[in-house]
Amino acid sequence: MRKSKSDWAGYLYIMPWLLGLLLFTIGPMLFSLLLAFSKWDIITGVQSIEWVGLDNFKAIFHDELFYQSLKVTFIFALVSVPLYQVVSLLIAVLLNMRRRGMKVFRLIYFMPSVIPAVAVSMMWVMIFNPEYGILNKALAWFGIQGPAWLQDPSYALGALIVMGIWGVGNTIIIYLSGLQSVPEDMHEAAELDGAGRFRRFFSITLPMISPTVFFNLIMGIIGGFQYFTQAFVMTNGGPLNSTLFYNLYLYNKAFQDYEMGYASALSWILFVIILVFTLIVIRSSSMWVYYQGDDDKD
Repeated sequence: MRKSKSDWAGYLYIMPWLLGLLLFTIGPMLFSLLLAFSKWDIITGVQSIEWVGLDNFKAIFHDELFYQSLKVTFIFALVSVPLYQVVSLLIAVLLNMRRRGMKVFRLIYFMPSVIPAVAVSMMWVMIFNPEYGILNKALAWFGIQGPAWLQDPSYALGALIVMGIWGVGNTIIIYLSGLQSVPEDMHEAAELDGAGRFRRFFSITLPMISPTVFFNLIMGIIGGFQYFTQAFVMTNGGPLNSTLFYNLYLYNKAFQDYEMGYASALSWILFVIILVFTLIVIRSSSMWVYYQGDDDKD
């Protein structure tokens, strides 16, 4: 069947996106898959790539730092993802209230999420400084001796988790848009029936915004397992590898140790881990995610 001019025009319009997908996403992914079974120091040309089969994966599973980075990343993801979702949703509920000047508060909560991560990291390095940091000075007002946050293995990871709360503006905005899509008449009807605020929230609001929760949860899992910039700038994996995140360890193997094949194998293991957790959430979504058209199907 011959294609019309409009069809060719459509292909022409999406061509930049297709080229970008092929050149900057699919192409590098296939190349990294090849490198995962190879040895390459990234300094010499591609002609020096040496096929080693499964040697990289065998070495990874005997690498103590691999397990340490996996442990740090799992702890961070398991704590931060639910914490950030709950905090974001609570703040979004407050920002959804019809009060004077609420737009200003929405702007204030959203602004930190658009500041570059490196600038934010440098700011929090000063906040967490044990000598002149504002956090320990604030604790001193109450007679509390603050710890050496980023220099103490017992507190460094927790400090990064707490710092992340400051940048949940994007998640808040998405929750806010979901909350504003909940029909007001449903709340009014439930209130007339005697339902209180908590009952209305858990019986009406939460089910209605469950697709939004589902989206934010998926994005939170992906972001949690790919955490890198803040740890790289603030701690570089220390102290004593207590903040050696998986992506940071992958970066070190690739661009410090020049073991690109090893790093590529690490990246594909991370890809599988994220894929498994994402599929678990997707498969479980049928039990807790409600779509407005579900009642019609029944």
